Amino acid sequence: MILLQSHSRFLLQTLLNRLRDIEKGVELDYHWVEFDDIRYHVQVSMKNPHLVLLSLSLPTPPPETDFPGGLPSGAVEAVKVAYAGVVQILDPPRDGFNLTLKLNFSKFPPNEDRRQALLVKIASVREIVLGAPLRALLKHLATKTISSDMDQLVALVHRPNESFFVIPRVDKVIVVFPMRFKDSIDTVLATSFLQEFVQARRTAGLNNAPPCLWSSSPPLELNKAPVEALSANAGFVSFVIFPRHVEGRKLDRTVSSLSTFHAYVSYHVKCSEGFMHTRMRRRVESLIEALDRAKPDVAESKNLANNRSFKRLSLKEAHANYHS
Repeated sequence: MILLQSHSRFLLQTLLNRLRDIEKGVELDYHWVEFDDIRYHVQVSMKNPHLVLLSLSLPTPPPETDFPGGLPSGAVEAVKVAYAGVVQILDPPRDGFNLTLKLNFSKFPPNEDRRQALLVKIASVREIVLGAPLRALLKHLATKTISSDMDQLVALVHRPNESFFVIPRVDKVIVVFPMRFKDSIDTVLATSFLQEFVQARRTAGLNNAPPCLWSSSPPLELNKAPVEALSANAGFVSFVIFPRHVEGRKLDRTVSSLSTFHAYVSYHVKCSEGFMHTRMRRRVESLIEALDRAKPDVAESKNLANNRSFKRLSLKEAHANYHS
């Protein structure tokens, strides 16, 4: 299976092109939408070719999530830590967006590898902003600083008006995804995919991966969640994260995988649907070819009929042919 990249490929390519053609002084004004209704806007003026305004619009949060100032909890601090020295947060952001960043290319490191790494991190702004609360909880798990009485339910937004839930505990963090799909075919495929996903986790080579469970009804950990947040036509997927899953560099990978999990499932469901449609079309084409081969050649039949000749036989010859 293909793991989705945490960064926006279009945003990364846009920044790379801008950095390469910075001396040309060309204006930019790009709008686009990516997974889970994440909207981007990149704008560059000819007056300040070294400055880039990057705006980000997040999914509409459901009521159970905590969105102080229009951003997830801890998002501003996460952005400042990730982009210290080269990015300025504009307050207020541009109209229609939750966050606007001013990038200063003149402050980028001269080393090409470091500059490339910084651009990839900027292109991962979605993960840094939306994953900030999850990252904070998993950091507490890594350092085992979660209090023993902490068993609260935390709702985090990841899709328009949809959230997933995190239950932090002393020795683990439980992450539960209510899986919703609008199309009935997608729902059936996703349900089958998720059940196979859980079975694959039990293979010998994945013993160290986080335990994964699927159920058609809400797990007990969500007994305090709002009823309207528990409507999931493709069931509920739960991951149990232990300290070994967030040690060192594993933290970034775990946050990225959990932040893009629904998009990951949606991607593979659409790929499966496209694969089945391709197989069906090929099967229909092969049947049509077989039917075409089975049809008699009309032109050849007419030629045979036209080339036939008849000989009138006498009674004696006909009688001889009958008895022969």
